[in-house]
Amino acid sequence: MLTAASASIAQTADQPPNPSREPGLGGADPVPGDVTRERQNPDILNPPATDSGTTPNLRFSFADAHVRQSSGGWTRQVTARELGVSKSIAGVNMRLNAGGIRELHWHKQAEWAYMLYGAARITAIDAQGRNFVDDVAAGDLWYFPGGIPHSIQGLASDGCEFLLVFDDGDFDEDSTFLLSDWFKHVPPEVLGKNFGAPATLFGHTPDPRDLYIFKAPVPEPLGPDKLLGAEPVPQSFSHRMTAQEPVRTRSGTVRITDSSVFPASKNIAAALVEVEPGGLRELHWHPNTDEWQYYISGQARMGVFAASGQARTFDFQGGDVGYVPFAMGHYVENTGSKTLRFLEIFKSSDYADLSLNQWLALTPPELLKAHLNLDKQVTDALRKTKAPIVPA
Repeated sequence: MLTAASASIAQTADQPPNPSREPGLGGADPVPGDVTRERQNPDILNPPATDSGTTPNLRFSFADAHVRQSSGGWTRQVTARELGVSKSIAGVNMRLNAGGIRELHWHKQAEWAYMLYGAARITAIDAQGRNFVDDVAAGDLWYFPGGIPHSIQGLASDGCEFLLVFDDGDFDEDSTFLLSDWFKHVPPEVLGKNFGAPATLFGHTPDPRDLYIFKAPVPEPLGPDKLLGAEPVPQSFSHRMTAQEPVRTRSGTVRITDSSVFPASKNIAAALVEVEPGGLRELHWHPNTDEWQYYISGQARMGVFAASGQARTFDFQGGDVGYVPFAMGHYVENTGSKTLRFLEIFKSSDYADLSLNQWLALTPPELLKAHLNLDKQVTDALRKTKAPIVPA
């Protein structure tokens, strides 16, 4: 219910004029809500008049997720448990202090990652015994297929922070296969036989709960012998996303990374989107799969059209997760005074979107007039090539 205080806040928030909407109804609320929280979500508190129906919640913030703290850093996750609509993708936000190690492990799910801050060293091998070691920094990606064993360690003076994305909404960090956990559950005599060493040298593994993310010295810089004499993997598990030349318009940029430019990433495609104040990620939809979003920085409004007269509007800021189910039309608008940066992520090897503007531009004008009674000035302004960020 809209309160007088929250209505005032919604009207004075630092954002462009709101879409037309009905005035708040229901009278005074005798128990004021969390005004700070309401200010972050003006389009939920008092939705635009164009919103309608029972579209499910498509937003959850990492700020509301449980934080698991360890000696070497922390981690928190947003899965289908937190965001029920997200059946195909789950996300983990992780921080490693300088030297902090996310211990050697593997998952059933594929792991895609985007470096948010700092630097990290990642290691892995594939099923053919080929080796991979690399240092990644802010703006870089990595991808480990399901079952591939790997590790992550924080570097530099302040470690790192990154986003992990898994191709299963029911992923849970507690379902990870941990090296220390396996050692604890194999008899010492079997370990001795396997590794060709006395059984008495085993059975002293630390508690896995202490090793999930743990402190360690910062490693030395990588040298030419970083592969330890092994053959390298044929396709790098890392990629410099921000080094890609973006699609540019006057109001922003889009960098698309899928298997065509990052061959190892066979099951996750992504776009890094930057929108300047007042700019708009154009009205569009994706014809192949759901979209999972991570908002890196800035403020945004997303309107989603769910068909059958249903539509809903959500507000986002840095650290929030958004979701758009398969084929639903949507836009994302920068509602703040700084550059909006967010990731669009898909459980697919290929990135694909359909532009409403381009579709209409490539449709006979007389057909558009019959459908929408569009003025010639509108049809003349339509773009036959995509402009993913509409110029402000």
